[in-house]
Amino acid sequence: MKLGTLKNKTIGVLMGGTSSEREISLKTGRSIYQALREMGYEAVAVDVGKNIIADLKKHKVNVAFVALHGPLGEDGSIQGLLEVLGIPYTSSGVLASALAMDKAKTKEIFQSYKIPTPAWQVIKKGHKAKIHKFPVVVKPVRQGSAVGVSIIDKPAQLSLALRKSFRYDEQAMVEQYVQGIELTVGILNDKPLPVIRIIPQNKFYDFESKYAPGGSQHLIPAGISAAAEKKARLLGLAAHQALGCRGATRVDMILDKKGRLFVLEVNTIPGMTETSLLPDAARAAGYSFNTLVLAILRDAGLGK
Repeated sequence: MKLGTLKNKTIGVLMGGTSSEREISLKTGRSIYQALREMGYEAVAVDVGKNIIADLKKHKVNVAFVALHGPLGEDGSIQGLLEVLGIPYTSSGVLASALAMDKAKTKEIFQSYKIPTPAWQVIKKGHKAKIHKFPVVVKPVRQGSAVGVSIIDKPAQLSLALRKSFRYDEQAMVEQYVQGIELTVGILNDKPLPVIRIIPQNKFYDFESKYAPGGSQHLIPAGISAAAEKKARLLGLAAHQALGCRGATRVDMILDKKGRLFVLEVNTIPGMTETSLLPDAARAAGYSFNTLVLAILRDAGLGK
């Protein structure tokens, strides 16, 4: 989409929503909205709720900048609605969004493309879990921002971790814990950005580490070998493309002590707050926050 044509259009920044990530989405959305207004675009902030169709029509939204996180915003739901309404939107389409939001489906795609990922199994609510090797990571199959996630070291902790996960989803993923360096690779319009090393203040990169000021350190350069950095960028792009993503994504991975990389998941609508990783990676590649917003907007379309 040509940016010049957008000067005469109304860009709706879709934010908020009803998921457990609502407050983070509002922060992301406000940052994007302010950037667009500063650059002279006709932007409106739209808090997504049950009246979203009426709100889109009321504001005469021509293009949607999707800044929603979690279920109903990042899982293909809002994307499908926008396609029905014929409104171009940023980021991935319906199928890629749905696949990336479902951690089990993501793993199956990774497996089929031979993208290395930690061993896993899915436990349905009400079913017994048989885990033979610890430590493991327990998390809801369809959530983001580390909501409902636990790392456990022994069988006695499993029941509580599953109950925590089941508060957010009927299915929980139990994934082999890989100890190592936490990395993330931003992908912007099919091009990998510099690798970021994440050093969380807590045991792992949980909700507080992601969003609280000082919750984690983001190191660029990542302080890993040139070969590992190159492989991380290639794996990030491979994961992005395997799911059929477009626009901006962020691919999380672990580099273990033996130098092996494991891809964990793909975030189709990365955070755009003051503590978010994607803007940091883009800045290292020469993008200001405003030019990052424009680069994402330039790729707006009707999905794939």
